[in-house]
Amino acid sequence: MATHFYTASSLDGFIATADHSLDWLLKQEFDKDGPMAYPGFIANIGALAMGASTFEWVMRHENGDWGYTQPTWIFSHRDLQLPRHGDVRLTQADIREVHADMTAAAHGADLWVVGGGDLAGQFADAGLLDEVWVQFAPVTLGSGAPLLPRELDLELVDLARNRAFACARYRVLTGTQNGVAS
Repeated sequence: MATHFYTASSLDGFIATADHSLDWLLKQEFDKDGPMAYPGFIANIGALAMGASTFEWVMRHENGDWGYTQPTWIFSHRDLQLPRHGDVRLTQADIREVHADMTAAAHGADLWVVGGGDLAGQFADAGLLDEVWVQFAPVTLGSGAPLLPRELDLELVDLARNRAFACARYRVLTGTQNGVAS
């Protein structure tokens, strides 16, 4: 079991514009059956964590439908309208507590920190982020939500091309890994 941050980024290191738009990403071509694509990744995921802005974007993009079957924890300090269907939980709890709950709910499958970058950074700060998967799109944004607003040492584990995307998977080396100093 591992905890992953799987995301796309502009070449200049942003996962969304300042107003949380992903329009720049949605116009890019990506082979869903190609290397490091979403279908292969999500097949091994047993639970998800996401921030409020990511959750709100998903709900707008999917017209209010919740497409995930895995238990999902939404980190937010404000009330959000949760979908009627699916196992979606609103939380303000400590990352370590939520990670333990996610691990139990995932029944041995991997965990996915969907977004944003700061939430993934909080998992890394707690020593609970194992890998970072990034699909770099051929676009620059100039500003926006940073990929990972933390200093982390990473080791490149895998590298592939999926159409115009440069896809990379990294192992997190700095801090602690699952509570053990690395």
